[in-house]
Amino acid sequence: MDGGVVTLFLCGDVMLGRGVDQILPHPGSPELREDYVRDARSYVRLAEAANGPVPAPVDPAWPWGAALGWLAEQDPDVRVLNLETSVTRGSAFALDKAVHYRMHPANLPALAAGRPDVCVLANNHVLDFGRPGLEETLVSLRGAGLRTAGAGRNPAEAYAPAVAPLPGGGRVLVFALATPSAGVPPAWAATPGAPGVAYVPELSAETAAAVVRHVGRARRPGDIAVVSVHWGSNWGYRVAREQVRFARLLVDGGVDVVHGHSAHHPRRLEVYRGRLILHGCGDFIDDYEGIAGYEEYRADLRIAYLVTLSAGAADAGRLTEVRMLPLRARRMRLEHAPREDRAWLRDVFGRISDGVRVCVDADGILVLSPSAVAPGAVP
Repeated sequence: MDGGVVTLFLCGDVMLGRGVDQILPHPGSPELREDYVRDARSYVRLAEAANGPVPAPVDPAWPWGAALGWLAEQDPDVRVLNLETSVTRGSAFALDKAVHYRMHPANLPALAAGRPDVCVLANNHVLDFGRPGLEETLVSLRGAGLRTAGAGRNPAEAYAPAVAPLPGGGRVLVFALATPSAGVPPAWAATPGAPGVAYVPELSAETAAAVVRHVGRARRPGDIAVVSVHWGSNWGYRVAREQVRFARLLVDGGVDVVHGHSAHHPRRLEVYRGRLILHGCGDFIDDYEGIAGYEEYRADLRIAYLVTLSAGAADAGRLTEVRMLPLRARRMRLEHAPREDRAWLRDVFGRISDGVRVCVDADGILVLSPSAVAPGAVP
């Protein structure tokens, strides 16, 4: 925390399993049970066919690529990501799932390289290897000193916020929720007798009110509250009306940032009552490189979101700045996106984000216009 502000790094899905796990120093079993792919190394070959040889084994920091240098320069106070993979040696594939993600626990240095303060687990892949796989995931992350939100051994743990202390005092509370629209099965919900995720069956006004009450019970004056939600379909720019309403109800109830994810590409930005709503951050690290289909959405382009908020008990959480680093996935590694791709992303955000204008600064960073982050600005 510096000069009365707090800076958060937010990103979408970090999927270090499957093909990415296979190039890391301690690959787990490559076995898959997908309709057309039975070996995770096939995804490495697809990436190589698209963009050239991928070394193996790579340094654990390899998948993060250029993102790490930028994050080191910016030095955000708190880093939050959606970890969309099971961290397990298990082989009990969840039934009725078309795709399963797992990374070997010995490859956790690849996650730690990004220095996450909070790993969100409320998503549709954390139980890909059943409840034993989730329990191993929780134990492995805890053993690595990594905070989690959105999953636990019981409902109290699953719905509890991850608490990230701020330098100089104050806290960031990260709550995480999984929804059926992102393909999360109802049976994955945490129960008193079984581990699972923090699950909300519908994006209703009643559910939003319950979340707001839960946030209110946990927060203290000066805290910043982030609600991270796994929601929506994989492709397309349309955001469901109930999703927009739910996010705004959270802000009306005192939530400072809504951190949405699930889609494979970024979705609309919204500034509502001076608070930021990210309807979809897109994928960040994955093994999708070289897979054909949906090219119009440019899923090879990734965004690192740097969100600056006011600090202090009087006005904590008001949005003051959003800066977004455009990246591109090549050879299973993030690199800086070229100028034409930065311009493409700028134009897309301008088209799909009502009332929000995005510019490209001299350093190639996407920046929300000052008017968009003015206090009380409403799209």
